[in-house]
Amino acid sequence: MTAARPTLWPVDADGRATVRVGSDPDAIRVLTTAVGNRLIPDTYVQDGVPVVVEAVSGAGDPTAGDDDVSLPLAASPLRPPLLASLLAEYARVVRTGKDKDGNSIEREVSPSGPVLSAVLARRSWPELPVLRRIISTPVLRPDGTLLQKPGYDPVTGFLLASRAHLDPIPDQPTPGEVAEAREFLLERFLRDFPWRSAADRANYLGLLVTPIIRPFTRALSPFGVIDATMPGSGKTILSGCVGLLVGQRVLTWTDSEEELRKAITTVLADQIGVVVFDNLEEGAVIGSAVLARLVTERTWTDRKLGTNTAPTFPNDRLWLATGNNLRVGGDMASRTVWVRLDPDCPRPEARGGFTIPNLDSWILDPSNQATVLRHVLTLILDWTAAGAPTSTQVPQMRQFTRWAQYIGGFLEHHGISGFLGNAETSRELDDDAAEWRAFLLRWHALHGSTPLTANDLRASAEPTWSGTDPWAGSFPTTPTGGLPSVKALGRKLTGQIGRWRGDVVLRSVIDGDKNLRTYWVERHSNAS
Repeated sequence: MTAARPTLWPVDADGRATVRVGSDPDAIRVLTTAVGNRLIPDTYVQDGVPVVVEAVSGAGDPTAGDDDVSLPLAASPLRPPLLASLLAEYARVVRTGKDKDGNSIEREVSPSGPVLSAVLARRSWPELPVLRRIISTPVLRPDGTLLQKPGYDPVTGFLLASRAHLDPIPDQPTPGEVAEAREFLLERFLRDFPWRSAADRANYLGLLVTPIIRPFTRALSPFGVIDATMPGSGKTILSGCVGLLVGQRVLTWTDSEEELRKAITTVLADQIGVVVFDNLEEGAVIGSAVLARLVTERTWTDRKLGTNTAPTFPNDRLWLATGNNLRVGGDMASRTVWVRLDPDCPRPEARGGFTIPNLDSWILDPSNQATVLRHVLTLILDWTAAGAPTSTQVPQMRQFTRWAQYIGGFLEHHGISGFLGNAETSRELDDDAAEWRAFLLRWHALHGSTPLTANDLRASAEPTWSGTDPWAGSFPTTPTGGLPSVKALGRKLTGQIGRWRGDVVLRSVIDGDKNLRTYWVERHSNAS
């Protein structure tokens, strides 16, 4: 990985360059030139800040699929202490002085903190190569070629630091190699997962290849949920396989929007390809407005914890969640792709007879990860060799339509059917939509299309003298289970005006005589 040393300075027998400095201003000039000309090997620039790429000590191999998977290299910003340490390692910084007899001698010095700070203060480093990301898996360049040679790639600004050895993949795999890759992935590696439908397997393959082809497609990808009816169904193996290939951070889900925002900002500073919210509470509802905003934006800007800086990060990660019987709410329903497993047995973990026994530990072996990756890359390169055809059959997905067209084209090219075919059934998992539909249907049953104010509507939800609930539990409530205030109810209703929930929709006008907003429900049997 180490870059070639420049020849601007003489090198001693011990391999260290000799850098002569004079006064502090002279030292600033000389050391600025030294940093800019890569006196320190493996120096790059990121967003105007010089960084040095170093091996990460103590980053052992993961012991389970839900462990963090760190890359073997990390880019560390050059700060004065680190710069002083690296200068001492790679150079002899010397200054001419006098000995006690008045003779000129050279003494090795450590530049002062103010000098090093002055060197690093600038934001322009035109001589340093730009480092955009460190990656652990080959990726498709924007021109459709595969970046697979380890090291720095000047075309993309990526530095490939593979975790496992991978022999070069030919740009045009043979039909035999393609058939072998398809057979391994579909009939061995993914064969024994209890997919609820063909769509769930196809969706998973789409998520698996997303981090690899993203630089080529330049497409936003939706939030992926790997869901099961029972523990022990294989969710963590599926999410972990993606993370083991491209690096992952495993986060604990929080319902606090503030804490979620902080976690997102922190994790985007890491050089990893996938972020997994693992093992959410059974039946949890994913309805975060922060998360909904994240997956639809190409960049994320937020103040870093403990600082006054607000860096901007590219949103180039794959975001996943795993859990049992999960649901979504709010705007996440239209931003989510589902992979659902259903073993349909009381003890899924006790199943046997698998094509690859002990798959959860098998995938932790780097050589097996390389096998999976080689077959995935073979299918990708066969697709690009055919011109990377896109699909015209996938549904519109708002900001994710481009992603769906490329993934759909890849899967169709290899005869893998069902992609996004569970979109309609997954609507049932939209907790927010289900609650609003039940409420609107009950409203229509009780009041037809009669216009009502928020005050009228709330009054109708008060229990009768006999204690019965006319709304049968469908009326919106506060977090403590009580009826919302008239003002709060009005805000809720206003946010739903014109939003179809199946075949029902809320309408509203402002009554000019009373200067009050009134609402009513329309139901259309032919609505889709």
